[in-house]
Amino acid sequence: MAKLTSTTYNSINEINRSQLEKLNSVNNTYFTRDFLFAFESSNPTIDFKYILIEKEKKAIALALIQTVQLSIDVVLKNTKMPSFIRRFIYSLFCNDNINIMFCGNIFLSGEHGILIKDSENKTEVIRAICSKINVLAKLKKPLHAIFIKDFLEESRRHTDSFQKCGFTPMHVEPNMIITINENWKSFEDYKQSLKSKYRVKANKADKTSAQLEARILTDLDLEFYKNELQQLYENTIANADFNAQVLNLNTYIKLRSKYHDNFIVKAYFLGDNLVGFLSALANNHHLDAHFIGLDYGLNKQHAIYPRILNDYVRLGIKKKALYINLGRTASEIKTTIGATPIELTCYLKHKRPLINFLIRPFVKRVQLKEFKQHFPFK
Repeated sequence: MAKLTSTTYNSINEINRSQLEKLNSVNNTYFTRDFLFAFESSNPTIDFKYILIEKEKKAIALALIQTVQLSIDVVLKNTKMPSFIRRFIYSLFCNDNINIMFCGNIFLSGEHGILIKDSENKTEVIRAICSKINVLAKLKKPLHAIFIKDFLEESRRHTDSFQKCGFTPMHVEPNMIITINENWKSFEDYKQSLKSKYRVKANKADKTSAQLEARILTDLDLEFYKNELQQLYENTIANADFNAQVLNLNTYIKLRSKYHDNFIVKAYFLGDNLVGFLSALANNHHLDAHFIGLDYGLNKQHAIYPRILNDYVRLGIKKKALYINLGRTASEIKTTIGATPIELTCYLKHKRPLINFLIRPFVKRVQLKEFKQHFPFK
């Protein structure tokens, strides 16, 4: 059996382009050099690293590493646990900010952190990645915990190997997915597949938001409205249950310049005022919702968020996507337009072995907030 070797890089641009392209044979946008560099170059407060796994000098896997500082309040915000457990965890971290090393992209929800060639033994590769993460963790000071995100249930037969490195699995908020019916050629077709109650909701969202002018922003528009978009986005993440870091929306300017019509930012104007936006990426026959932003003071009166949800469906149909990934948060309202939850598992480890041992049973007892699942289709 050929030996696996691992190398750590401080920038995606340090990795040989041809190596990266051969590894990413399906051209998954999330693992292209341009996509990763847009995030790396626009967010200098994050420590980016990349682990490249090779076999016989050929790249077979890539893992993204991002280290950030978080408040313990942010980490526990959307978890349900007994108060004595919460107090215990706060005491371990001294009620303070903590430094966390993530394996994965903290700005995205889903399997966008580790890429492994299909022909390889994935369990073996996971062990090699885990070993390298442990080496990086020892070198990083101060560092409190390592968090490996986000894996689908079918991936766990491989990723549960992280447990042999001391990591504990934990469920996180699910991705909310809308599967596109091949008979939907327009938004009207989609609405006809809804039960009456939910069709009325979709129509009401469009009617209430009729005063909004919606348009796709060009590269020049993104430059012009950058500060307003940033403020709307920060309004939204302030209301989110969990957000690891604030994205600098200069990232979007770079993504738009590289991916053109496949990276979409749609803005909503009330008169001359920008009051909301959505962003999305078309990637390999599916559409992924990225960040949104809105003016909450005007949201109820003009149904900005319900309109955004309707427009994600419109975009998915227009792009002929197989499904739309609406991401985490606001799970219940997303089910009213047809989204269903897809479970995700992450892996957590405290850097100190004793504390890691102590928190493991508590991590396993963490429960997510429940939400009502709607079934809007006929």
